[in-house]
Amino acid sequence: MQEDVAATPDPAHDLEQRKIEAGVDHRFPFGRPGEPLGRAHPFVFGFVAALGVITAWQLFNAALNAKSVLVMITVAMFLAVGLNPAVERLRRVGLPRGLAVGMVFLGVILFFAGFVASLVQPVSEQTTELRKNIPGYVKQLQENERLAEWDKRYGLLDRAEKTVNSEGFQDQLTSWATGIGKVAVNGLFQTLTILILTLYFLSSLPQIKTFFYRLAPRSRRARVALLGDEILDRIGGYVAGQFTIAFIAGLTTYIFLSIIGMKYALALALIVAVTDLIPLIGATIGAVVVTLVAFLTGSLTDGIVCIVFYIIYQQVENYLVYPRVMKRTVDVQPAVTIVAALIGGALLGVVGALLAIPTAASIALLIREVVVPRQETM
Repeated sequence: MQEDVAATPDPAHDLEQRKIEAGVDHRFPFGRPGEPLGRAHPFVFGFVAALGVITAWQLFNAALNAKSVLVMITVAMFLAVGLNPAVERLRRVGLPRGLAVGMVFLGVILFFAGFVASLVQPVSEQTTELRKNIPGYVKQLQENERLAEWDKRYGLLDRAEKTVNSEGFQDQLTSWATGIGKVAVNGLFQTLTILILTLYFLSSLPQIKTFFYRLAPRSRRARVALLGDEILDRIGGYVAGQFTIAFIAGLTTYIFLSIIGMKYALALALIVAVTDLIPLIGATIGAVVVTLVAFLTGSLTDGIVCIVFYIIYQQVENYLVYPRVMKRTVDVQPAVTIVAALIGGALLGVVGALLAIPTAASIALLIREVVVPRQETM
């Protein structure tokens, strides 16, 4: 056997032997093709696995680079789903969908415009008052005995003047101003983008739902559509519940500030209503803003009264208003609501906290209607 193998010419050197072993004929001048590599072949498996890892890594990097865009799209879709119940109510009255979408979106625009307009007067008045009072503040500092003593001992005014007139301080101040301007422009651009996307998603929401429902198999499409409609209804209920809670907080704040005679009661009430849309920490942020304004523009008594009021109101909202509204609109247990908001806030910040509760409601629905019945049949 070894002699036969040794007597056979090597196809690497012998042309005729090469043609014989390759099976050359008139149909295959370069030899018959071999059997294809199977899926279990190490080369095929390694190549496909490496290609899959590279593709997944590239998709992950692309998602990271487009994170801000994806967040804006998610927020816009969330708002569109949340505003859709209002559109459907107008349609039941007899309005066409285009007109109903226009009226609802106009209401959203008017709310934002009213919010911004209510802040213009307080900010301009406070800026003008600060500019007028600056000479008085400087004179008070100059006449302060303790400050004069420290200036003689440590040369504070000379050091402050050198620091202010230094090139590094001016460059840093310019950099801060530029950074603040960029943040403001970027925030305005993102807000406009989200509003435009919300309008598009809201107007074409039925077509979007139909497209995703048709991706399900025909045998399960009806059940998928029913579950999808229920999930969208719960998201809409959550948005409606959040606006209800925010409206109650803003109205209560306006009545309270009007009673104690606080300036800018309407603007502060709108700030409380907007910040109250943020789960868990929104009410605290609004309360801190109002309390600081009370201390700065009012008296010590006004600030203390605001602290007491918001401590009491937040207990009422957290333990009475919020659980009752969310239980009725989203059907999620209060403990699940808090845990979901904490996890969402840790993952995506404010946006994650906003999306966490309807996501938890959707997952709870799928577990109850899909996972549990399957476990019962096993």
